[in-house]
Amino acid sequence: MNRKFAFAALVCTALSSPAFAQDSAPVTAAPEGEDAIIVTAARTILPPNALPLTIDIIGKDALDQQLAISGSVTDAVANLTPSFSPTRQKLSGSGESLRGRSPLYAINGIPQSTPMRDGSRDGFTIDGFFVDRVELIFGSNALQGIGGTGGIVNQVTVGAPTQEGLSGRFLLQGTADNDFSKAGMGGKAGGLVQYKAGRFDATVGATYDIRGVFSDAKGRPLGLNLTQGETQDSKATNFFARLGYELSPSARLDLIASRFELKGDGDYVAIAGNRATGLPTSAVRGTPPGAPAANRTESVALSLTDTDLWGGNFVSQIFFNRSRDTFGGEINPIATFQDPAIAPVGTLFDQSQNRSRKLGAKFSYERAVPGFDDLTLTIGFDALVDKTEQALIATNRVWVPPSDFQSLAPFGQANLKLFDGIVRLAGGVRWENVTIKIDDFRTLASTTFVACSATVTTNCGPSTYAGVDVAGGKPKFDDLLINGGVIVEPWAGIRAYASYAEGFTVPDIGRITRSVKATGVDIDNFLDISPVVSNNREIGFEVKRGPLDASAAYFWSSSDKGQLLVTGADRMFDVQRLRVEIEGLEVNLGVQTPIDGLKLNVGYAHLVGRFDSDAVPDGKVDSDLDGVNISPDRINLAASYANGPFSARVQTQVYLKRRFDGKARAADDANGGPLQLDDNDFGGYTLTDATARYQTGIGGISLSVQNLFNKQYIDYSSDTRLPRDQLSYFAGRGRTFTLGWDYRF
Repeated sequence: MNRKFAFAALVCTALSSPAFAQDSAPVTAAPEGEDAIIVTAARTILPPNALPLTIDIIGKDALDQQLAISGSVTDAVANLTPSFSPTRQKLSGSGESLRGRSPLYAINGIPQSTPMRDGSRDGFTIDGFFVDRVELIFGSNALQGIGGTGGIVNQVTVGAPTQEGLSGRFLLQGTADNDFSKAGMGGKAGGLVQYKAGRFDATVGATYDIRGVFSDAKGRPLGLNLTQGETQDSKATNFFARLGYELSPSARLDLIASRFELKGDGDYVAIAGNRATGLPTSAVRGTPPGAPAANRTESVALSLTDTDLWGGNFVSQIFFNRSRDTFGGEINPIATFQDPAIAPVGTLFDQSQNRSRKLGAKFSYERAVPGFDDLTLTIGFDALVDKTEQALIATNRVWVPPSDFQSLAPFGQANLKLFDGIVRLAGGVRWENVTIKIDDFRTLASTTFVACSATVTTNCGPSTYAGVDVAGGKPKFDDLLINGGVIVEPWAGIRAYASYAEGFTVPDIGRITRSVKATGVDIDNFLDISPVVSNNREIGFEVKRGPLDASAAYFWSSSDKGQLLVTGADRMFDVQRLRVEIEGLEVNLGVQTPIDGLKLNVGYAHLVGRFDSDAVPDGKVDSDLDGVNISPDRINLAASYANGPFSARVQTQVYLKRRFDGKARAADDANGGPLQLDDNDFGGYTLTDATARYQTGIGGISLSVQNLFNKQYIDYSSDTRLPRDQLSYFAGRGRTFTLGWDYRF
């Protein structure tokens, strides 16, 4: 802690040194040109080139192109970002990462994650039709509070109308698989109407999305993950509203509400695949037990902003967010749900549901120091209360006890411009104060199965575990999270930077508490629920001049008590708290060619992740992270064209082979062997997508093709996780067509 206070004092001292030039405009003045883009997730109105961060913005046109190809914001981000892992094409995003760590998904700065019991549904909480742009901030940071260990994916919703009277847009889409089968047909309709009358404006909209059954390149239905949830064979609705009022030329009040629900139709059941022969998991018509997996998110946010309050920029927001994630159920082999006191072993059906409620507030004030405009200061305060539980809804049992998370965090940032902007120093601190409250509870009874054989004749068959009593508690944690960096921009559009930042989250406490098997555990001193503090060191270089848009960043991060997902015998993932180190390189190059409207892009990401696998951890990393915890190396290639009414894009993602090295797997790590994650190697694959759009007098017509060359492949997640599970051997989606029409008025 002394090191952090010393570092913070040094940063503040440096940022308070006299400026060498004071001819810059006040911070409240909007910068001109390309730098006029404001990244709201960075909690500042300074332009991106003034920040020692890797930042990317996916604008509305680029986002709509990707949505026409894949249909989801998560896929859009994954397709365009080399250091983002390939998506699972499922409702669950478990294992999907940015720079090898979990990103924080947010909507207008409102966190969508449920860190106390991570259901991994935070990538599907709003329809992309209502998203104007996506802001990406790479690497661990605490700018938005809890959760940003891999970075921030902030979805900024549609803005207020700027023209008087009525305006809006409509969208119609139809989707078909390569065989144009009836079961594979899908469709989407969306509408948005905006009205402005003087100082008042209103926006209302709705979408309805039907997805059919997905097929692989051989025409077989893709396998279903009935437990975690699917986007195929589903329906999704989203209702969105925004009301705004201009209190003054600089002050504005906004109320934004959204309700999103995606629910499976429950028309298919899974058929196990065969990894030995390369036969993927598939699906046939049938009725799965219980309620279909579903995801529902409701949120309301009230914000008050003033861009000229006492010469500075004031931003405030209070929000309420509620989510209910329903998971599918099975009788076997999820032995965790078996309890002979309720039903004979092997006959009890159950399914779980995450329930989470958040109430939060954010305040910040930013301005240049009077008489010293080269120094910009920001002060703020964030508060968050999150209550999460996981229940078994078929038998009305508590699997994860209600857990209360409370965070109170004041923060301060400073940004100093030197030598007429050639050099900038930036840094700040955030003091996180966290309280976690869990009442006394008893873990579930469960049953394990040991197969009998010619050599195993004793202690085989079902074995019942009765569960244990766990004493609740109210542990508290606090930490000073620091960040600092330097930016050098000798010529406009050419800059280099170096930075250090710390991110903060809590481990998946639900997984940890529900897995307690030892007696005498007291939550007050149970170290496994202590926060994950990760750091990010980064060196970057950017060139944005003329036809060239290039960047390169080398980064490395570590966490002493990181969070790893390790599969158990019951196919469920447990959390291990071990030292984790990740380093990587990301390079992107975009060139505007001499052909008017034609741009070429290439991107590359290389990541290496290691962890401490010793049975008695010694703080030294010695084994590779597996595919559940880190993404493959990747090359992105793209050619885009936009001229007049016509635009098009062809893109290719090359996922490179990866071998996972580590210590020999122990038969029973509980008996002193090293911990080794599932080490199924990855063979790699290449996918190509294409989209084209033509603007007519009555709207735009678009045609998009996902997996243009109909490549048959096993997706990265399936290829590297649960390597002995035949129900989780999923092929990727084959060639898929989407025809769309959009109209603005």
